[in-house]
Amino acid sequence: MNMEKGIVELHEMLQKKEVTPNELIAESKKRSKEIQEECNAFVTILDDVTYDGPIDTLLAGIPYGIKDNYSTKGVLSTGSSNTLKNYVPFFDATAVENLKKAHAVFVNKTVLDEFGMGGTGTTGHTGIVKNPWDNERMCAGSSAGSAAAVASGVYPYALGSDTGDSIRKPAAYCGIVGYKPTYGMISRYGLFPFASSLDTCGVLTRSVEDAAIVVDAMKGIDPKDMTSWDSSKIHLYENLKNTSPRKVCTIPEICDLKNYPNASTELKLHLENYQKTLNLLKEMGYQVEEVSIDKTLLNALASCYVILSCAEATSNMSNLTGIIFGPRSEKENVMEMIKDHRTKGFSPLIKRRFVIGSYVLQKENKDRYFHNAQRVRRLIVDRMKEILKDYDAVILPVGTGPAKKLKGQKDILDKESTVLEEHLQIANFGGFPSITIPNGFVHDLPVGINITGNCYEDEKVLQIAYDLERKMNYKGQIRKKVSHE
Repeated sequence: MNMEKGIVELHEMLQKKEVTPNELIAESKKRSKEIQEECNAFVTILDDVTYDGPIDTLLAGIPYGIKDNYSTKGVLSTGSSNTLKNYVPFFDATAVENLKKAHAVFVNKTVLDEFGMGGTGTTGHTGIVKNPWDNERMCAGSSAGSAAAVASGVYPYALGSDTGDSIRKPAAYCGIVGYKPTYGMISRYGLFPFASSLDTCGVLTRSVEDAAIVVDAMKGIDPKDMTSWDSSKIHLYENLKNTSPRKVCTIPEICDLKNYPNASTELKLHLENYQKTLNLLKEMGYQVEEVSIDKTLLNALASCYVILSCAEATSNMSNLTGIIFGPRSEKENVMEMIKDHRTKGFSPLIKRRFVIGSYVLQKENKDRYFHNAQRVRRLIVDRMKEILKDYDAVILPVGTGPAKKLKGQKDILDKESTVLEEHLQIANFGGFPSITIPNGFVHDLPVGINITGNCYEDEKVLQIAYDLERKMNYKGQIRKKVSHE
């Protein structure tokens, strides 16, 4: 199947006229409908897409998907929320506009946890997204639909956004690559805001090479986003193969099995896979060392993230009133209309987060919760920057194993393994570039490994990921259904 190939191979086929863009588009739409029935990955599938333009860039004429929290001109953009279930924007997000300039062709909008607020892929207004490897398991979130689609061979890449781990953990659970660039490398204009100081646009692919190609096309300074910066001297794809053994580190407080006395079989196998990969890096000439971070600081990660993200979300989403846009309620006055819209429109999870955000921002609570969380964030980021002065990257396992089951999971994190599940948030706290790549299997389900580097050193981070990917057998992998017999 053509859509199971990478971007460079598809580009060469298009140039040689071995396939046409419209044949690729037709195949992608067909697979979209098949995967929709199985995994519920899409909010919108576009039936009338065609392309007859030039094949003048690596992305020209190749289909891709867009997470439904990116604004797309003239195409339904819901944020997977009932509050925007009929919202059709009049403008494109800058990232989407940049891909249009590269003549990329988007064919569908993918499901997310409502407004990106969730890590399960189960809270979108169109229903639960199921993992394509095992439909009884989740994809993680919030970029669940994008991960499921790419892993299923619908197209070689899809857009995601990452506020805490929303690209990188779904990538791990679905056996693909998830890349969150340095904060501000890609403009956030047109991305529905969740937590503005953490939100980062990025991509899910089946290879590091494809991730480099796509982000090269998406990035760039944008006068509409004051946090964007000039990355014109960064050439991810061009410099991808300039690899050499580097100095990397692990954090034993996160990845040492001795910290998890009640570890499940899945966690034990996951950390064994991780250790094998560290040994592989050493064989490749890398210097791999352990560097500690205060466990008290690491234990504060999850709480710090909840406080800061909920506070920013409460502020960012105060415009969702049902007055300016979205379904309008039939009530006697404006306040009743707003109350009815927000009560009926948001899921219980979102409302819970708004309550937390409002509580921590109240005058009597602000210093105790919000300001203290900001202080903790600064301590974590400062420690990470100290580490990255001496090391090119920090390499850690993603989560506690493969995708969690949709049924029978506890709604709260196990205190013992919270840090292992939540450490990807560090990259969002500091705006660090961070990429997850496949790292083998546990019980026939994919698991991932994460590489995080210093801000603006995206080339270095991707070079390490590319170097490691070449020595493993997971590049370009398509899901294989797990049997329950």
